[in-house]
Amino acid sequence: MTPTGNNFNKNHLTDLYRSLLLPRLIEERMLNLLRQNQISKWFSGIGQEAISVGVGFYSDSNDYILPMHRNLGVFTSRNVPFYPLFCQLLGKKDGFTKGRDRSFHFGLPEFRIAGMISHLAATMPVADGIALANKLNGEQQVVFSFCGDGATSEGDFHEALNLAGVWNLPVIFVIENNGYALSTPAEEQYACEHLVDRADGYGLHGIQIDGNDIFAVKNAITDARKIALEGKPVMIEALTFRIRGHEEASGTFYIPDAILDTWKEKDPIKRLESDMLKHGFDQADFDDIRSEINRSFEPALQKAIKSSNPVFDEDNEVQDAGLFKANNHTLVNVTSVETKEARLIDAIQLALQQAFSEDEKFILMGQDIAEYGGVFKVTEGFVEQFGKQRIRNTPIIESGIIGAAAGLSLAGYKPVIEMQFADFISCGFNQIINTLSKGRYRWMPPLNITIRAPHGAGVGAGPFHSQSPEGWFMSHPGLRILVPGTTEDALNMLYTALYDPNPVLFFEHKKLYRSLKGRTPIRASFTDLDRAMIRKNGKDLSIITYGLGLQWAENVSKSFEVKGYSIEIIDLRSLAPIDWNTIQQSVKKTGKVLLLQEPSEMMGPMSEISAGITEQCFEFLDAPVFRCSSLNTPVPFNRELETGYLAENRLREKIETLLSY
Repeated sequence: MTPTGNNFNKNHLTDLYRSLLLPRLIEERMLNLLRQNQISKWFSGIGQEAISVGVGFYSDSNDYILPMHRNLGVFTSRNVPFYPLFCQLLGKKDGFTKGRDRSFHFGLPEFRIAGMISHLAATMPVADGIALANKLNGEQQVVFSFCGDGATSEGDFHEALNLAGVWNLPVIFVIENNGYALSTPAEEQYACEHLVDRADGYGLHGIQIDGNDIFAVKNAITDARKIALEGKPVMIEALTFRIRGHEEASGTFYIPDAILDTWKEKDPIKRLESDMLKHGFDQADFDDIRSEINRSFEPALQKAIKSSNPVFDEDNEVQDAGLFKANNHTLVNVTSVETKEARLIDAIQLALQQAFSEDEKFILMGQDIAEYGGVFKVTEGFVEQFGKQRIRNTPIIESGIIGAAAGLSLAGYKPVIEMQFADFISCGFNQIINTLSKGRYRWMPPLNITIRAPHGAGVGAGPFHSQSPEGWFMSHPGLRILVPGTTEDALNMLYTALYDPNPVLFFEHKKLYRSLKGRTPIRASFTDLDRAMIRKNGKDLSIITYGLGLQWAENVSKSFEVKGYSIEIIDLRSLAPIDWNTIQQSVKKTGKVLLLQEPSEMMGPMSEISAGITEQCFEFLDAPVFRCSSLNTPVPFNRELETGYLAENRLREKIETLLSY
């Protein structure tokens, strides 16, 4: 597409040529460094720069962009400083993620760039969240989300496109279709003739372009922004080709020579030069610009090459992988002395209502949580109170909505997600452990996200609606994992979690929703989420537990009190972080420990507690550390089988054995 009319301006073409050539020349230098073993790996975008440069060059500077491996042109077009950029690519201390991430696994919110993770399509739901924030704020900005043709087979791709279409989000999905995922050709990846054909099915506007024609990219970006801002998300399929391998080690041996030769002739820089030659430029101009560009970045590159590598500092690494410090103490804390009898579900409702009334940045998302009020009716009446913009039904997605929550949080909102059942959180596992938990360690600002998850057995719901998955996430720093065992804790812990600047997994026991009652303040107040609670003092035995286990422990301890035993009960409340100080003090006092949990014994939360006690308190123990857990089987449906499965069925025997040891 030759530039004509308003498209032609010599200064504009010069700027455009510089922008297109800059990432190419940087890549050529990086390939030299790769051969010199100064970098370990490189994902080349040579041959398809027009797409990333076109998006960066022709988008609004306030539009968010979520790039992938081959989008160096996004960073250079957004004028990211050379020195820290090169340090990032070289894994140096002064890189944006301090040597913790290679190549383009980083984000720069100040440049409106959200970083990728290696799991393909995972950032596409994040783009939805940012786009939703733009829509709610009434801003005239869109979000560009990149993916390759291979990523279009991933679940997050489909969840993100479906959500964007349902919510009419101002988002533009850019597919760089270079014909090969890694080595698998397009005909073995998808059966439709063109990927853009999928747009209609999701309610998106589809545009297919020659991605090696910078002016076709310009026109597509211009049109797509207008369409997206009018309320219809857009999919752009940009046909292109990478001249080098998926990454350098993989090579291009699987690509027929004829195909490579054809695409080399379609090189976007060659094509732009051909157009420019028709409008007064000559080869000397191109050579001058090339020399000028090399001079512009070479000093920063040399400085980065000579710069320091990161030095391992254990305290710093652990600190940066952990939780952001909460600022709840800076908020107005109204402590209510008035109490009322309340169920667990009432306390949770009250905490949500109070927070949502205080701060309009809270957004609740989940399946059937609006008019229906959720399957457990926790949010009944909320849509009438807070409106459809803040109480949002979602399609049946988990990964997609968790990713969207990350985007919302990046944009300053406080998203709350209700998992219909905690069991289904497994479908969002990738977003939780790779996007949310690693966020602070890599590049992300605080992510104020709360995921509420009704968990647990005891209601005859069978193996797919009764699990207790809280322990699955304990090995992933950066997450706060909370399980209340009283109505007052449900109120205050949830309220505090909603304001916490960290991703919080908040597990609510569905058996306790309407069966557990207690005197509860009529208003929520902030509480220390890091601290375990001594629910009952004792000297003969410590039962350490949480959630439903607290009710089991309190019930069984009464019968042992009649026999003259004094049992101490510790309610962990938090599984991440763990309050080791309270645990240690209790073990030192009683000398005997029973660790009670609802999940199965193998790799359950109490396995970690047991290891910690053995390591930290061995000299104070008068008996082995005992665990009381549910069976290492799926949760059965039949009530009699379920009763036999649960840890409570073995609790009394375990206590008797330990007391008599």
